[in-house]
Amino acid sequence: MENNDRKVVGTESRITMEDGMGEQIVKYWVQEVLALMSAALGWLARKVHKWKLEQDLVKQGVLAILHDRLYQACQFYLQRGYCTIDDRDNMEYMFRPYKALGGNGTGEDLYNRCLALPYGPEKARNDGEKD
Repeated sequence: MENNDRKVVGTESRITMEDGMGEQIVKYWVQEVLALMSAALGWLARKVHKWKLEQDLVKQGVLAILHDRLYQACQFYLQRGYCTIDDRDNMEYMFRPYKALGGNGTGEDLYNRCLALPYGPEKARNDGEKD
Protein backbone atom coordinates (compact mmCIF):
# COMPACT_ATOMS: atom_id res chain seq x y z
CA MET A 1 0.00 0.00 0.00
CA GLU A 2 2.75 2.32 0.75
CA ASN A 3 4.06 1.76 -2.72
CA ASN A 4 0.73 2.80 -4.21
CA ASP A 5 0.62 5.83 -1.97
CA ARG A 6 3.99 6.88 -3.26
CA LYS A 7 2.81 6.65 -6.81
CA VAL A 8 -0.14 8.81 -5.97
CA VAL A 9 2.05 11.28 -4.18
CA GLY A 10 4.52 11.19 -7.03
CA THR A 11 1.74 11.71 -9.54
CA GLU A 12 0.43 14.62 -7.57
CA SER A 13 3.82 16.28 -7.50
CA ARG A 14 4.14 15.65 -11.21
CA ILE A 15 0.79 17.26 -11.83
CA THR A 16 1.85 20.22 -9.72
CA MET A 17 5.01 20.61 -11.78
CA GLU A 18 3.02 20.41 -14.98
CA ASP A 19 0.56 23.03 -13.63
CA GLY A 20 3.51 25.31 -12.88
CA MET A 21 4.80 24.90 -16.41
CA GLY A 22 1.30 25.39 -17.76
CA GLU A 23 1.01 28.67 -15.87
CA GLN A 24 4.30 29.87 -17.32
CA ILE A 25 3.19 28.93 -20.82
CA VAL A 26 -0.09 30.79 -20.32
CA LYS A 27 1.77 33.83 -18.95
CA TYR A 28 4.10 33.76 -21.97
CA TRP A 29 1.22 33.63 -24.45
CA VAL A 30 -0.73 36.32 -22.59
CA GLN A 31 2.34 38.57 -22.79
CA GLU A 32 2.73 37.85 -26.49
CA VAL A 33 -0.94 38.50 -27.20
CA LEU A 34 -0.84 41.75 -25.22
CA ALA A 35 2.29 42.84 -27.08
CA LEU A 36 0.61 42.13 -30.43
CA MET A 37 -2.53 43.96 -29.34
CA SER A 38 -0.45 46.97 -28.23
CA ALA A 39 1.36 47.03 -31.56
CA ALA A 40 -1.91 46.77 -33.46
CA LEU A 41 -3.47 49.58 -31.44
CA GLY A 42 -0.40 51.76 -32.00
CA TRP A 43 -0.55 51.13 -35.74
CA LEU A 44 -4.28 51.87 -35.77
CA ALA A 45 -3.79 55.09 -33.80
CA ARG A 46 -1.16 56.27 -36.31
CA LYS A 47 -3.47 55.44 -39.22
CA VAL A 48 -6.40 57.30 -37.64
CA HIS A 49 -4.20 60.32 -36.90
CA LYS A 50 -2.92 60.38 -40.50
CA TRP A 51 -6.47 60.01 -41.84
CA LYS A 52 -7.66 62.88 -39.62
CA LEU A 53 -4.87 65.14 -40.90
CA GLU A 54 -5.76 64.28 -44.49
CA GLN A 55 -9.45 64.95 -43.83
CA ASP A 56 -8.59 68.35 -42.35
CA LEU A 57 -6.57 69.20 -45.45
CA VAL A 58 -9.40 68.10 -47.75
CA LYS A 59 -11.83 70.23 -45.72
CA GLN A 60 -9.54 73.25 -46.02
CA GLY A 61 -9.21 72.66 -49.77
CA VAL A 62 -12.97 72.39 -50.30
CA LEU A 63 -13.50 75.51 -48.20
CA ALA A 64 -10.93 77.39 -50.30
CA ILE A 65 -12.60 76.31 -53.55
CA LEU A 66 -16.06 77.26 -52.28
CA HIS A 67 -14.77 80.64 -51.11
CA ASP A 68 -13.16 81.28 -54.48
CA ARG A 69 -16.29 80.33 -56.43
CA LEU A 70 -18.54 82.33 -54.11
CA TYR A 71 -16.24 85.34 -54.36
CA GLN A 72 -16.09 85.17 -58.17
CA ALA A 73 -19.85 84.73 -58.54
CA CYS A 74 -20.65 87.56 -56.15
CA GLN A 75 -18.20 89.92 -57.82
CA PHE A 76 -19.82 89.15 -61.17
CA TYR A 77 -23.38 89.73 -59.88
CA LEU A 78 -22.40 92.91 -58.06
CA GLN A 79 -20.74 94.32 -61.19
CA ARG A 80 -23.72 93.26 -63.31
CA GLY A 81 -26.09 94.96 -60.89
CA TYR A 82 -28.68 92.19 -60.50
CA CYS A 83 -28.97 88.60 -59.40
CA THR A 84 -31.60 86.28 -60.87
CA ILE A 85 -33.42 83.55 -58.95
CA ASP A 86 -31.26 80.89 -60.62
CA ASP A 87 -28.13 82.85 -59.68
CA ARG A 88 -29.35 83.02 -56.08
CA ASP A 89 -30.02 79.27 -56.03
CA ASN A 90 -26.51 78.63 -57.34
CA MET A 91 -25.01 80.90 -54.70
CA GLU A 92 -27.05 79.21 -51.99
CA TYR A 93 -25.74 75.78 -53.06
CA MET A 94 -22.22 77.12 -52.58
CA PHE A 95 -22.91 79.18 -49.47
CA ARG A 96 -24.55 76.48 -47.30
CA PRO A 97 -21.57 74.07 -47.28
CA TYR A 98 -19.18 77.04 -47.15
CA LYS A 99 -20.86 78.25 -43.95
CA ALA A 100 -21.15 74.70 -42.50
CA LEU A 101 -17.42 74.11 -43.05
CA GLY A 102 -16.63 77.27 -41.08
CA GLY A 103 -16.34 79.87 -43.83
CA ASN A 104 -15.48 83.36 -42.64
CA GLY A 105 -17.52 86.56 -42.76
CA THR A 106 -16.09 87.71 -46.09
CA GLY A 107 -18.07 85.14 -48.05
CA GLU A 108 -21.20 85.76 -45.99
CA ASP A 109 -20.94 89.51 -46.52
CA LEU A 110 -20.65 89.10 -50.30
CA TYR A 111 -23.51 86.58 -50.31
CA ASN A 112 -25.80 88.98 -48.41
CA ARG A 113 -24.86 91.87 -50.69
CA CYS A 114 -25.85 89.77 -53.71
CA LEU A 115 -29.15 88.80 -52.11
CA ALA A 116 -29.92 92.51 -51.75
CA LEU A 117 -29.52 93.04 -55.51
CA PRO A 118 -32.61 93.28 -57.75
CA TYR A 119 -33.80 90.09 -59.48
CA GLY A 120 -33.35 91.21 -63.06
CA PRO A 121 -31.97 93.91 -65.36
CA GLU A 122 -35.35 95.65 -65.65
CA LYS A 123 -35.48 96.32 -61.94
CA ALA A 124 -31.86 97.45 -61.96
CA ARG A 125 -32.63 99.95 -64.73
CA ASN A 126 -35.86 101.07 -63.13
CA ASP A 127 -34.14 101.63 -59.80
CA GLY A 128 -31.45 103.66 -61.56
CA GLU A 129 -34.04 105.80 -63.36
CA LYS A 130 -35.79 106.70 -60.11
CA ASP A 131 -32.72 108.47 -58.73
